[in-house]
Amino acid sequence: MSVLWNSADLRAATGGTLNADVQVTGISIDTRTLTPGDLFIALRGETSDGHAHVQQALEKGAACALVHDTAGLDDPRLLIVPDTMTALVDLGRYARARFRGKVFAITGSVGKTTTKDMLKVALSAIGPTHAAVASYNNHWGVPLTLARLPQDARFCISEIGMNHVGEIAPLAAQVRPDVAIITTIGTAHLGHMGSIEAIAQEKSDLFGALSDKGIAIVPDDAAGQEHFQTALPAGCTLWRSGFSETAQLRIENLHCSAGGSHFTLHLPSGIQNVTLTAPGEHLVRNAALALGAVAALDEDVSVAASALQNFVPGAGRGQMRTILNDVRLLDESYNASTPSVRAALATLALLPAQRHIAALGDIRELGTFADAEHRSLADAVQNARAIAFCCGPHMRALYDALPSELQGGYAADAASLAPLLLNALRPGDLLLVKGSFGSRMRDVISVLDNASSPVSA
Repeated sequence: MSVLWNSADLRAATGGTLNADVQVTGISIDTRTLTPGDLFIALRGETSDGHAHVQQALEKGAACALVHDTAGLDDPRLLIVPDTMTALVDLGRYARARFRGKVFAITGSVGKTTTKDMLKVALSAIGPTHAAVASYNNHWGVPLTLARLPQDARFCISEIGMNHVGEIAPLAAQVRPDVAIITTIGTAHLGHMGSIEAIAQEKSDLFGALSDKGIAIVPDDAAGQEHFQTALPAGCTLWRSGFSETAQLRIENLHCSAGGSHFTLHLPSGIQNVTLTAPGEHLVRNAALALGAVAALDEDVSVAASALQNFVPGAGRGQMRTILNDVRLLDESYNASTPSVRAALATLALLPAQRHIAALGDIRELGTFADAEHRSLADAVQNARAIAFCCGPHMRALYDALPSELQGGYAADAASLAPLLLNALRPGDLLLVKGSFGSRMRDVISVLDNASSPVSA
């Protein structure tokens, strides 16, 4: 494994004190996943303090530990700084400054991680690509992604999230992308932000950090188009992606089926036929954004498109698998917003089954808009002909808006919904599970998986 950081660079990046000569091959903030050679960063959170695990990290083979509290610790491998969170940001900025490849940043109300994963698949077919792990897109996830950036990578992809005003700009300033993508402008975090307009304005702050002659990519039908143009620095270019005639990344001849999608993508550089083996129009839109980002750097779109043909959504983000006795699961349990629930239900409708079942948990952070947003999903459930099993106080509004034949069951929370769902499922069913992270729909998945596992003798 190549060296990511040496002692000289660690000192230069953080201004810290380090008495040992170390070579770091990775970075960890959790001793449970630490591997030998890692730099362990002792972050202090609201409910935990990584300093309590420094000794364990060193015993497990950490090359170095970044600390701001040395109480009870005496080891030359300690990199001592005034504050570890500040030092993590410093590491990220230093890594970004020394990087000579191209950097992509992705934000949006829906589809950030899936678009990032698609772009990683596409770019990896062209050259070494580093990308954010999972949904590492907040105040510690963004600098951690940058701090882990190998110097010899050709591409880096950062994911940037927000749920309050003023969060995008400082994270974007750390990333300084060459290509910046907004996947969607939707109602996620509407309760904190107050309006779609405010969400669009906050997301557009990503473009202010673009490098010289950078390219910004947005959906052609997203709210806030005027903010996108205003936020664009001089010398940078705005591309729009979608189905309109004026889109620089134009989707045509779209055919969606249970087996995937075929479409033609018109790019400034030419025309590319694209095949996806994962179903859903939302994936088509994500793929167009990813391939547009490849085209923005004049890389080989045909190679990227060929690689995307094998893209498979991850667990909790559209993964398809079989559970129980011939029940197929569409696992969208990681997170939810109103647009993403609509997209998931539209995908469900594409797939043949004896019955379509939708297990839906609350969409969080909608504030006073919550009941109306949940109730607005009734048409999408009916269009999918889905029998709904709902949980959470706001999903009650959706459940009550459905005709009786589509009311499968309601429970206060995911733990209470799981046994109702388990008893109702039968062979040939197709089940969608979706809800916000805080609704814990992953608990429903766990119950289903445990029921699917063979009992040991």
